Amino acid sequence: MKIFSRAELEHAFKLDTVALGVIRNGFVALAEDRVVIPPILSMDVAENNGEVDVKTAYIEGVPQFAIKVSPGFFENPKFGLPSLNGLMILFSSQTGLIEALLLDKGYLTEIRTALAGALAAENLANPGIKTVGIIGAGAQARLQAQALKLVRKFEHLQVWSIVPEEAEDYRNEMETVLGVPVTVQTERNTLVETSDLIVTTTPSREPLIEADCVRPGTHITAMGSDQAEKNELTPELLKKADCFVCDRISQSETLGELHHAKDAGITPETIAELGSVISGKSSGRQSEADITICDLTGTGVQDTAIAVYAFEQAVGLKLGSIFEE
Repeated sequence: MKIFSRAELEHAFKLDTVALGVIRNGFVALAEDRVVIPPILSMDVAENNGEVDVKTAYIEGVPQFAIKVSPGFFENPKFGLPSLNGLMILFSSQTGLIEALLLDKGYLTEIRTALAGALAAENLANPGIKTVGIIGAGAQARLQAQALKLVRKFEHLQVWSIVPEEAEDYRNEMETVLGVPVTVQTERNTLVETSDLIVTTTPSREPLIEADCVRPGTHITAMGSDQAEKNELTPELLKKADCFVCDRISQSETLGELHHAKDAGITPETIAELGSVISGKSSGRQSEADITICDLTGTGVQDTAIAVYAFEQAVGLKLGSIFEE
């Protein structure tokens, strides 16, 4: 059994188009029913504003599968600690023996989530976007913007955070990383009204985007709502959308934005899974004026895909056939 630290995994692979293809093919495998994926095991640690998720999936033909344990404790930054942590255990798909421990401290989850956001934009956002709005200023807010650069060119980035100092730090860092001007918006609605593509990256339990603020042609990726109590979009926005896509419908109905829409008696006009849109089985954006939404709750197939890819890169193996472009 091999053991890899976060530093070793960060050295082994980066946020790039190859990793994007790995996650893309994982979503396609899910759409083609080549995946065994159980429900998420989730535990709330409310007194410490924490949660723990356990996710897994087996992809047919892939030599390993991963079981991920992912704690998120959102008061940690106050103590100088990261909000996310965790590890992935890699098992042989043939024997069930443990082949590797990936002590990534949340790195693999961060990367696969950012790549899923890029795939949402690649398949749903208008090609000619100019202004991107990011709600939140943490690690995922940074990675979502970087991953978006793999699939869309944009000229301007704006950010809003409930903590203004974090937004200023974000601007100073991301202007250098992205090579585009970054504006800190003090009014969240202004960011929404002036962005072509919006990504929400928070653990909010109250809606952050109102339907009336979203203009035609906008794409929104909501990746923060992965627990029943979390909610970033108003149900009315899902009703207004021309196309609603999620990584997995059953998860969005219980943990994501569909959950809150259902509670309000609202059903989006069209609902599809991201893998189905990527593979062409379902339609996405139909016109430049469409409002499109993608709700990402995080799937076990993403975790197995990124874990196997990271392992192969770390030990110098060629990608498995399921991941080849």
